[in-house]
Amino acid sequence: MDNWALPEYIEDVLPPQAWRLETLRRSALDVLRGHGYQLVMPPLLEYLESLLVGTGHDLDLATFKLVDQLSGRHMGVRADITPQAARIDAHLMNRRGVDRLCYTGSVLRTKPEGLMRTREPFQVGAELFGHGGVEGDAEIQQLMLEVLQACGINEIVLDLGHVGIFGALARHAGLAEAHERELFEALQSKDAAQVAASVQSLDAGFAAAFRRLGELSGGSEVLEQAMQTLPALPEVRAALDDLRHISALLQRAAEGGVRVTFDLAELRGYAYHSGMVFAAYAPSYADAVAKGGRYDEVGKAFGRARAATGFSLDLREIVNHLPPADAPRTILAPRNDDVGLRALVLELRSKGEVVVNDLPGHAAHYDELGCDRRLVQENGRWHVRAIK
Repeated sequence: MDNWALPEYIEDVLPPQAWRLETLRRSALDVLRGHGYQLVMPPLLEYLESLLVGTGHDLDLATFKLVDQLSGRHMGVRADITPQAARIDAHLMNRRGVDRLCYTGSVLRTKPEGLMRTREPFQVGAELFGHGGVEGDAEIQQLMLEVLQACGINEIVLDLGHVGIFGALARHAGLAEAHERELFEALQSKDAAQVAASVQSLDAGFAAAFRRLGELSGGSEVLEQAMQTLPALPEVRAALDDLRHISALLQRAAEGGVRVTFDLAELRGYAYHSGMVFAAYAPSYADAVAKGGRYDEVGKAFGRARAATGFSLDLREIVNHLPPADAPRTILAPRNDDVGLRALVLELRSKGEVVVNDLPGHAAHYDELGCDRRLVQENGRWHVRAIK
């Protein structure tokens, strides 16, 4: 066995990709800090019940589990930082009003989310706690768009849905848990034939509503079509009103080159989310480049119910889609204690230049470091000159 080999879908991040990832991380954090989001750094592993509480079956399957040798309790390596942020808000911040938290860090998953995806995403995200109104959803969505644009992603399609619509239809139709799961999976896979087969035993009105739900995707006209064709249940009307309101609030984003669409059968994270859900798509990305939604129910599991909404994205996936980086530009400095040389090196580094010292016996290999210039002394003064 090769002792240098890594597990499948686990990889090192090498230069220059590592520097690009770090640059994007800083850019994202600058945006989040500018909007008043406070940085938290949760641990990589926690007791399993804390990591998985209220998150649904999918996150359970994605979580690596182990036994704590000190306490004998089961622990998990985080597969998502959002539940940790909810715990921090509920028990450590303990604020009465709005709490804005952000985070960056690696998460680990038992399986990759897609073809050629890593099992160790580098997650960046933000969570807004304490406001249940649509204004909180709008703030988080606009913030996500700004973070993506700061990372160089444009031509974004923001796709909105609301899990409350499906949930209300399922409750009023009296679906058993297994039947609800079957119909959920059919809608998620966009399998119209399976949806039709799954609703055959239902009341004709609800059967038609579920079939129609799978067809309601597109522009803002979808909301009017839903108002006209879906049952006039209070929960359904409230969800559609929220989506219509958010559409108006996001008009400025649309004017900035973001296209807003709606998919009322998008139920990503149904067992976890409690309201509006959203995902951002961009050219060349096979799946959503960022996603999020409302999850008001999770706080109850920590003993303090709090309205909550947030988003997250994988910076490693973004870096992997960027065009190749330019070769590094580095200046080679001779080993010399000259005061003028030291002053010039400090000045160059303060301006963002990379200056490396020439160590004995390695002059022939500095092209490996991208050295395209060197410091030379001419007439008693030091100058930057191109390496020919």
